[in-house]
Amino acid sequence: MVSPQRSWHARVVTRLTTVLDDQAPEGFEIDRDMTVKLNTKTRPEPDVLAVTVPYDPDRTCYLPDEVALAIEVVSDESADRDRSLKPFTYAQAGIPHYWRIEEEGGLPVIHTYELDETTRAYVATGIHRDRMKTAAVPFRIDIDLIRLVR
Repeated sequence: MVSPQRSWHARVVTRLTTVLDDQAPEGFEIDRDMTVKLNTKTRPEPDVLAVTVPYDPDRTCYLPDEVALAIEVVSDESADRDRSLKPFTYAQAGIPHYWRIEEEGGLPVIHTYELDETTRAYVATGIHRDRMKTAAVPFRIDIDLIRLVR
């Protein structure tokens, strides 16, 4: 049985999916709540994903080399997994970018990570409050973080 998510979590996931979908260039698709098949026994389900394969209405999962960005929105039930297990698992699978979104005073804060290919571990690239802008990785993004919840 899965614990119900708070409204804050659902709102951030929904609005972030929409914002990223609006900004994603050709060659990227934004999806949510889809599993990533790492092996026969491991299929984590990021809250939001940016993938590099065309939309397929019959798709049930993605492979790691199809995922450019995995995003987890932290909840009480998922905090330990989202902060330790999932980043390690996604990095070992070769997923180039990982974002962890935490709640701070009711507002989202995005912790961004990029894969170091040599160590197969993520390197922190930033902590974003109020607004997040990227120039190129995984693609140009500009997000007003306050609007994700208000």
